[in-house]
Amino acid sequence: MTPSHRRGSIGDSVVSDRLGERAPRPASNYPGFLMPISVLNRELYDVPLAAEVLRMPPSTLLWWLEGGERNGRSYDPLIRPEPTGSKIVTWGELVEARYLLAYRRNLGVSLGSLRRFSADARGALSVTYPLAHERPWVGEGRRLLVTAQRSSELPEDLWAMWVADSGQIMLTAPAESFLERIEFAGGEVIRIHPLGSESSIVIDPLARFGSASISGIPTEAVAAQVRAGDSIEMVADDFDLPLDDVIAALGYEKVSAHSAVA
Repeated sequence: MTPSHRRGSIGDSVVSDRLGERAPRPASNYPGFLMPISVLNRELYDVPLAAEVLRMPPSTLLWWLEGGERNGRSYDPLIRPEPTGSKIVTWGELVEARYLLAYRRNLGVSLGSLRRFSADARGALSVTYPLAHERPWVGEGRRLLVTAQRSSELPEDLWAMWVADSGQIMLTAPAESFLERIEFAGGEVIRIHPLGSESSIVIDPLARFGSASISGIPTEAVAAQVRAGDSIEMVADDFDLPLDDVIAALGYEKVSAHSAVA
């Protein structure tokens, strides 16, 4: 049986186009140089702001990060390896939450299944944020992810990838959608395109404190001016943005282009 939402091949040639020809060599190959701090460990958000970016309830995000007790039963975190007590969210945690949230919302995956899958993937790939790293998507990492899916007893229809009868590893539709909306560099996710790669809207951990922006302007700032009564033409002029960019920002913020106060 193969996943009903399967999509296309994840052959090396396809993945290399997305991720670059190769990942950089590890820092151990460069004597005398210190390993740079991973962008995935960059602390960017408090829980309410991260929840706003992800468009999920803050209480749910905190539960995913820290776990806790309910009805006398203890639950491990979904995203973190173990509770830390921190209410600061890293870039890697945001990327992982975005991927898992799509499975939770669109496919109705249980938290128990997601928790087991996340823990097994972390162990199999030996990285803290396996879904925010390129390792599951290229080379031997693909087979390790398939193994993690099996060991976590994740239903096949919810897999990120599967092995065809030919032995070729195939991407499922949710995984394909995820990869189409992210950029990798140095083996890590460095940018999210929440509306897809054709859109100018990006979420970048090194720009605008990790908030959604378009041409360097926060989408919320664009939306705020329209809510305050400015026309989209005025906003475009104020921010020196093409009209299409203003409309895209309003669409992302779910603000009508005709919501300006007369």
